[in-house]
Amino acid sequence: MREASFVKQNTPRWQQFEEMLVGHQAGNPDQLAELFVQLTDDLSYARTHYPNSQTTLYLNNLTAKVHQSIYRNKKEEKGRLIRFWKEELPLLMYASRKQLLYSFLIFFISVVIGAVSAAHDDRFVRLILGDGYVEMTLDNIEKGDPMGVYKQEGETLMFLAITKNNIMVSFITFVWGGFQGIMPMFLLLSFGTGISLVNNGVMLGAFQYFFYQKGLLLESALTIWIHGTLEISAIIIAGCAGIVMGNAVFFPGTYTRMESFKRGAMTGMKIIIGIVPIFIVAGFLEGFVTRHTEMPIVLKLAIILTSAFFIVYYFVIYPMQLHKKQLAMNIEE
Repeated sequence: MREASFVKQNTPRWQQFEEMLVGHQAGNPDQLAELFVQLTDDLSYARTHYPNSQTTLYLNNLTAKVHQSIYRNKKEEKGRLIRFWKEELPLLMYASRKQLLYSFLIFFISVVIGAVSAAHDDRFVRLILGDGYVEMTLDNIEKGDPMGVYKQEGETLMFLAITKNNIMVSFITFVWGGFQGIMPMFLLLSFGTGISLVNNGVMLGAFQYFFYQKGLLLESALTIWIHGTLEISAIIIAGCAGIVMGNAVFFPGTYTRMESFKRGAMTGMKIIIGIVPIFIVAGFLEGFVTRHTEMPIVLKLAIILTSAFFIVYYFVIYPMQLHKKQLAMNIEE
């Protein structure tokens, strides 16, 4: 088709489009979207047959205006953040329930290994926790304040430092899961994430056995688990995120390996974002609450059990309930 004929045939429609952009109809996103499709077709044709013409330049500018109008008038979804916590994250946790179980088992077995190793080798605790920490704690025990380590720094400074450290640990645990994609010798396992979980688990096992040897297991547990319930749980969930991303590399299913990795990384990152508030609360508890070792046992237990209930319900029970609810709704439809 000659350019003159093309212009003559479509000019009335283009003029109508311009009027829509400046008129009251410009606010109709559906109509604008349909208009945008038509204009891109015209623009594509013009670029093919009249690449350097004024017609192509005109259509390019008009299409750009329509594109801007669409996104300027596009209504943002309301309640996106609420829906993330209420539906999206729980459903991701349900879909990742096996990975969460694997992460928990790796961590739990590592805790046992740490405790058994400490029981059979007196040097193990110092190797894992460091001579400085062990000597400081022994000194605190002699002073009658075995949990004095939580009182050394100011509350706010301690809260910020601990929260930053915990979030970094979770990201390291997560990111390590992706490293297996460039480490072929570690097929079938999210090796990096597993190593991070093992390190943290062994450290916890050695830590708790150290206090058991000193006859302070109950006192130490009632103190450290005030913040540790959330903190350790979040690390295990971060491990789940890492395994999700790592396994996506080696079990791509019907997707290409790269596409599967992208999907696994996105799922894992959403899970990591979901546990950041947990680390913040855990940091607050460690910085402002754990240091008060004189608190009544009932209050300590209340904090620990409330934290444990929240983790189990929100990350395990609620996702199953939500999945069953959505499944029932789909069946009814």
